[in-house]
Amino acid sequence: MTAAARPDRARRTQADRRARTRSALLEAAARGLSTYGYANLVLERVAGEAGYTRGALYHLFANKEDLALAVVKRVEETWNAEVGRLAADEADPVEALLAIARGHAVYCRRDVARALMALRIEFTGQDHPVGRAIMEIFDRLVTDCAGRIAAGRDSGAIPPGPPPQETARAYLGAP
Repeated sequence: MTAAARPDRARRTQADRRARTRSALLEAAARGLSTYGYANLVLERVAGEAGYTRGALYHLFANKEDLALAVVKRVEETWNAEVGRLAADEADPVEALLAIARGHAVYCRRDVARALMALRIEFTGQDHPVGRAIMEIFDRLVTDCAGRIAAGRDSGAIPPGPPPQETARAYLGAP
């Protein structure tokens, strides 16, 4: 019986194989970035740790910058799906901020989150596409949290204090 004839062993499509390869490479790159940083990331090592060749990596990503930007995008997507949705489900701004804090603490245990933290430190103050992408993410998070802080202050649930943007930056540990 051929694999196509067995429903439990259906052949994967090219798109499925590509997505699986991409995911494995992004996870390996996130581990590498969190351990070695951008400057010391070796793409051949990333490919090997993912179980693929350097050629497979270059088939999906043009270069190290392209790979790092894809990791940054993956972090944003997974953070929004896992943490951001927790806050979105909360109507109360204080409960939303608490949900973000709790969810973020859990999320930060993963390699993918540590990669973004390492990249943020490495690219602070530099005009580089990876650094700019990270700052755009943090700017969106700061704006969102500042809105929740302002709403909490308006309702009286959060006491007066520094401007919401500054408070949000401190809350998020953002520059």
